[in-house]
Amino acid sequence: MEKKNKDVNMKSSYNFFSHFVLFIFFFFPSRSISVTDHNSFTPLVNYLIDCGSPVKTLLNDGRNFKSDRETTSLLSTTEDIVISVDSINITNIFPPSSLPLCQTARVFTEESIYTFYISKIGRIWIRLYFFPFSNPTYNLTNSIFSVHTDHFVLLHEFSPTNNNSVFFKEYLVNVLDARFSLKFKPKKDSLAFINAIEIVSAPDTLISDSATQVFPLGEFKGLMKSALQVSYRINVGGPTITPEVDTLSRTWETDGSYNIFPQGSMSVSVSNKSIKYSQENGVNLTPLIAPNSVYATCVQMKDTEVMQPKFNLSWMVNVEESYSYLIRLHFCDIVSTSLDQLYFNVYINGIEGVEALDLSSQTKALSTAFYMDFVIDSSNITNGSILIQVGPPNLQLSTTNAILNGIEVMKMSNSANSLDGFFSVDGEYIGPNVTSKVMKIIAIVGLALAVIAFLLLAIMYIRWLRRPLDWEESRSLSSWILPLHSRRKKSCNTNLNTSDSPKSKNGGGHFVHYSPRGQEKFFHFSELQRATNNFDDKRVIGEGGFGKVYLGILEDGTNVAIKRGSGGSGQGMNEFITELSMLSKMRHRHLVSLIGYCDENSEMVLIYDYMSNGPFRSHLYGSNFSPLSWQKRLEICIGAARGLHYLHTGASQSIIHRDVKTTNILLDENYVAKVSDFGLSKAIQDKSQVSTAVKGSFGYLDPEYFRSQQLTQKSDIYSFGVVLFEVLCARPVVCPTLPMEQANLADWVLQQYRIGNLHKMIDKNIVDTINHESYKIFSQIGVKCLADHGVDRPSMGDVLWHLEHALQLQIASSHVDIPLIDQSTNEYERNDDNLHGVTSDESANSSSILFSQMVNFQGR
Repeated sequence: MEKKNKDVNMKSSYNFFSHFVLFIFFFFPSRSISVTDHNSFTPLVNYLIDCGSPVKTLLNDGRNFKSDRETTSLLSTTEDIVISVDSINITNIFPPSSLPLCQTARVFTEESIYTFYISKIGRIWIRLYFFPFSNPTYNLTNSIFSVHTDHFVLLHEFSPTNNNSVFFKEYLVNVLDARFSLKFKPKKDSLAFINAIEIVSAPDTLISDSATQVFPLGEFKGLMKSALQVSYRINVGGPTITPEVDTLSRTWETDGSYNIFPQGSMSVSVSNKSIKYSQENGVNLTPLIAPNSVYATCVQMKDTEVMQPKFNLSWMVNVEESYSYLIRLHFCDIVSTSLDQLYFNVYINGIEGVEALDLSSQTKALSTAFYMDFVIDSSNITNGSILIQVGPPNLQLSTTNAILNGIEVMKMSNSANSLDGFFSVDGEYIGPNVTSKVMKIIAIVGLALAVIAFLLLAIMYIRWLRRPLDWEESRSLSSWILPLHSRRKKSCNTNLNTSDSPKSKNGGGHFVHYSPRGQEKFFHFSELQRATNNFDDKRVIGEGGFGKVYLGILEDGTNVAIKRGSGGSGQGMNEFITELSMLSKMRHRHLVSLIGYCDENSEMVLIYDYMSNGPFRSHLYGSNFSPLSWQKRLEICIGAARGLHYLHTGASQSIIHRDVKTTNILLDENYVAKVSDFGLSKAIQDKSQVSTAVKGSFGYLDPEYFRSQQLTQKSDIYSFGVVLFEVLCARPVVCPTLPMEQANLADWVLQQYRIGNLHKMIDKNIVDTINHESYKIFSQIGVKCLADHGVDRPSMGDVLWHLEHALQLQIASSHVDIPLIDQSTNEYERNDDNLHGVTSDESANSSSILFSQMVNFQGR
């Protein structure tokens, strides 16, 4: 068929004859294999297009891509811009079969539409290939464009900036009309391009309408309404699977770059011919779900007969936080020798999706394929990742193991029917919370009320500025009626040397009535820029989940610590407000003091007293500081315990810190300990509990809190117990380079304590000076803090009393001849196994079990 370069009639209506031609021309399948054996699929819709190519392109997998130049009725545009390149050199191309499709491209300088005739409505694959090769006329790497279907946004202002990579996008969209359009819309003064397109029907059984909702656990319905984008397709434990051996021309990656605990995993494989497909429980599972090659390989727990199996197999993938995701996990028991041997739990982002999954009850046979679909809501995705884990259940089993054969992760379209941002196909911005006209009306009414309230507050503010000189005597009402961020008119600008500039005794800033208790200062961002030399990296003295901490010097020479929130920290405003509100209400010798804050220009900055000796951890290991004596370590622990005791009991509501660790215990110039970082803190009624998402730092996290998501004061007690042994042993709480049984400090401490060898773990810098009675009291209370159940742990008051007792014994030993620790005996521990909280092996091992559930837990 001969194609004219320009066809002015392309935008005319399609008639029946043109549809018929398209149907005949494109619907001959690239590969035709009988479907009676359920091993392959002949799609009724099968458009394979090599865009801009003058001839057909045959791939190694047998698929035949036709040229879009062979018909004038497929593409609706008055342009005919095609470009090509003689040869390309791409390494690590994905998918591997796409190389021949990358040598030509069709370019659009205006909105253009491909229109396809759909003979069978339902789910279709949309696969798009973009390779921005070099061209002297059209700079493809600078192109910015959007790609829409009739109802869904696939790409919004997409820009393929790397000319050494193929950008492969794969979607599943439910089509309900006989005609389907794919629109390419370049941004103004830019262009769009495409190298190849696949529009292929998918089997009806591939994706059902329902799945298991991860949290709250239940059934999710409505998958058919969502467009899906394939984010990951992983063959766990096996090689790359290319389209020529996949039943639906899919590509499966290896799992090497996603397995975050490879040292605990082992790959297993069997013959593809041994794989069977389940017909149980109303499921007619066929190789169309996944090919034999996926189910014939898996990863299982390594050395389960030798190692203590207290860990999870874990895979992590990066995702966008503002979307929900469909997660399909493939299982096939190719490791057991008989039925009813394999039971394991499945976790998604630390949330238990399945407890004690029994593949035998699902498949009724070994080597039989099975899969499960999960949906995780965007609200349960933090740190831009999804963590998939399988591990042993809390059951007494003769064999302990867990397996996984394959992973598929698919992004679900959002409320704007988009897979890329919140713009609809009409270009209208539809934010996450705008779902109906009713919501828009509510927003307009709310805005009007806000404007009225703002005017009233402005009037009050003006009247406050004009208050009489004796206003301070009658400010009780105004102190709570003023707006949250009220500020004086005059700023602290170094270029203004007038006496009117209100300066604080700490060198700048403006007072703001943040709470009924006194005044917190507001700092202009420009002041903080001057104080930190424009946030020079040389001024960085620390960094955490919220952002970097800088040493700042105020105008009067006062040193301060300035914590600036990072826009990409993933914690942001909630932590900023929490810490500001918490510290504005609390004053204690052993809590870090808040000087002020800044929230100008969307910045989130907190200003504290400068703690010249930095975090406690730096004086224990990993730095060049001189080692602290045992007495000094006890004094610091006591100071931190007093600060935490005040949080738990000294306010109208009990405050749980939720992130107790040695980096959050700061030391001033006199080595006085002050607890810091209240961004995760939670206020509850005294001795009560609250259900909340698990947050904290891996290694310090309370296992009971992790299991139940019920937060209590005892969660801080557990974390402080880990701190105590970090102080005693001077080693990281998690050290992956150590043997597995020693990697987690809390687990290793409990194990060594039970057998009487804990004294052998004492930091060599203090072991010759520590009094054995002081050590004994210290270790006993520390072990009680690590009890698996919160009810078995002491209060912070009890911990404080025992630490003070240990200090008194240590001080007394320096004046009289009291024995030090003898490392040749274990008499100091072997008789203490009846301590409350460690009365059985099961109790002592429980934290190990939770350590397995928290491998690579994403905390602060």
